[in-house]
Amino acid sequence: MSGRTDSARDPNLAIAALMGPGGPFELVEETVLGARMPVMRHRRRAVGELLTESLRWGERDYLVTADRRISFTEHAAAVAALAVALRDDFGVGKGDRVAIYAANTPEWVIAFWATQMLGAITVCMNGWWVPREVTFGIEHSRPTVVIADAKRAAVLAAADTGVRVLTMAEDLPAIFARNAGVPLPHTEVDEDDPAAIVYTSGTSGRPKGALHSQRNILAVADYHRFNDAALGAFTGQPYDPDAPSSSRYLLTSPLFHIASLHNLVVPRLVTGSAVVMHQGAFDVAAVLRLVERERVTSWGAVPSMAARLVEYGEFDAYDLSSLTAFALASAPSSIAFKERLRERVPFARAALVDSYGLTECSTAVAVATPAELEQFPGTLGRPIIGVNLEVRDPDGNPAPEGVEGEVCVRSPYVMLGYWEDQAATDAAITPERWLRTGDFGIVENGLLRLVGRRSDLILRGGENVYPTEIEQCLDEHPDVLECVVIGTPHEDLGEEVSAVVVVQPGSVVTSEDLRGYAAERLSYFKVPSRWRFTGEPLPRNATGKLIRRGIEV
Repeated sequence: MSGRTDSARDPNLAIAALMGPGGPFELVEETVLGARMPVMRHRRRAVGELLTESLRWGERDYLVTADRRISFTEHAAAVAALAVALRDDFGVGKGDRVAIYAANTPEWVIAFWATQMLGAITVCMNGWWVPREVTFGIEHSRPTVVIADAKRAAVLAAADTGVRVLTMAEDLPAIFARNAGVPLPHTEVDEDDPAAIVYTSGTSGRPKGALHSQRNILAVADYHRFNDAALGAFTGQPYDPDAPSSSRYLLTSPLFHIASLHNLVVPRLVTGSAVVMHQGAFDVAAVLRLVERERVTSWGAVPSMAARLVEYGEFDAYDLSSLTAFALASAPSSIAFKERLRERVPFARAALVDSYGLTECSTAVAVATPAELEQFPGTLGRPIIGVNLEVRDPDGNPAPEGVEGEVCVRSPYVMLGYWEDQAATDAAITPERWLRTGDFGIVENGLLRLVGRRSDLILRGGENVYPTEIEQCLDEHPDVLECVVIGTPHEDLGEEVSAVVVVQPGSVVTSEDLRGYAAERLSYFKVPSRWRFTGEPLPRNATGKLIRRGIEV
C-alpha cells in the first residue's frame, strides 16, 4: 500500500493547492498604490461585476426577512430600475456620492448595488445619527441624493440640509414600477477607484469617512469565497465556483458596518447563498425563530447580543441544529465571557470563533478558530489570506515575536484613506501602505493577542465611541466647566460611556439635564449612562493635556 499523501487526502495540501500556482485563489505579488503586496491573480476589477454575475443564481433566495423573500433575479431587476433613475433623474455618475440613511431593509441593499452599477460612491450613513450628526455627514460627503427610510427622512427634514431625498416607502416602489425591465447599466471603473465611504469615529471628535476602493470590497468577497473553498477541503468537497452555496447567513448588525455590508451582503452574490435579515431591535426569541424557520447556518454577533444569549437559556424551544458557525465580531470580549458563552449557548460550544478587524481594513485582520480559542485563550488568531501583519516598536521597526508593539497591517483590504482628510490619512497609512491601527498587541506562536486598545476608544456593544466628540458636546453646555468621558466595564455591553463633569460654581445642573442635552445632539449609544460631578479640576500634565488614566466615575 502506498504511503503517499496527496491533496485529495490531506486538507492542508488541498488548501495549499487552492492558493498555489494555477489554483483558483493563486496569490501573486503586485504593486498596489505604490507598494508590493500579495493579491489574488484571478480577481474581478469592479464591484458591479458581482451584481451582473449574480443573475446566474436565478430564483434562489438572496434577501430574506420575517415577511419578505427576494431572489437574485428580483434583486437585480430592482437594482437596474433604481440605478437608471439615479442616473437619468438625478444625474448620478461615476465618482458622485449617494448616501444611504436607513435601518436594515432590503431597499438598503438595493440602493448600495444601484450606486455601484453607476461607479458612484456609496455613503454609508450611521442610521442612529441625530440631526446635528446628519448635517455633518451631508456637508462632509456632499451626496447628490440621499436614500432614506421614513424615520430618517424626517430627521433629514429637521436637519434642513437641502439635499434631495428619495424615500424607501414611497419613491422607491414608484421607481421600481416605472423602470421595470430596464437593463442593468454598466460603468467602467478602475480597480483602485473609490466605492464606499464608511464612517468611523475619530479622535478629533468628528466621524472620519474610511474610503474603500473597488479592490477593497472585491478582495473581501474573494476572502469569503476562499473560506468556502477551504471548508470544502476539510470536509472533502472539491471546490466548484459554479455551484451555489447552501449556507444561509443571519444579519443582525447594521448595514452601515463592514461586518454586515462588506462581509455578509456583498460576498453572497459570489457564493449564491442567502442573507436572512433580522429587522428592528435585537430580540433573542425573534432571532431564534428566524434561525429555525430559515435554517440559518452562520451568524456573526456583537458581544452585547451574545450576552443576551447567555442570559436567555430557553434554547430547547427551537430547532437550532442548522447553526454550525457562530462568530463574535466588532468588539473584544473576555476569556471568561467566551467560557460562559460556550457553557450556556448550545451552538457556541463547538462553533465559536473570534476575530480582530477594523473599519479601515474592510474585514478581519486575524481570525481564531474554535481549536485555537481552546488551546490559546485570549488569542485573536492568525492573519487571514492576503494580510501582512507586523507588530512594531515605537521607532516603527518590527518587534520580535513575544514583544509588545503597535499592530500594523498591509493588504489589499486596507482602505484608500480617509475621505478628504489627508492629514488623518498620512497619520494612519505609511508611504509603504502600512496601516497603523493604534492597537497594541503581541504575536506568539504565529497568533495575535491584543494587550491594549487605541488609547481613548470606548467599545460599547460593538460600537466605536471616541470620548472627544462627547466631551466637545458637553463642553458647549453653559454649566459645564470641563469634563472627561471614559469607558467603564459593563457586563452586557463590554463598556459603558461614563462622564466626570466639573461644573461651574453655583451650578445646580443634574445628570438628567446633561443626559437630555447630549441625547439631542448625539446618537443614543454615545450618551453617557454614568455620571460624576465634581468641583475639582481634572488632572493634566505639564503641557495641559488631560491625564485620563486613573480617573474614576
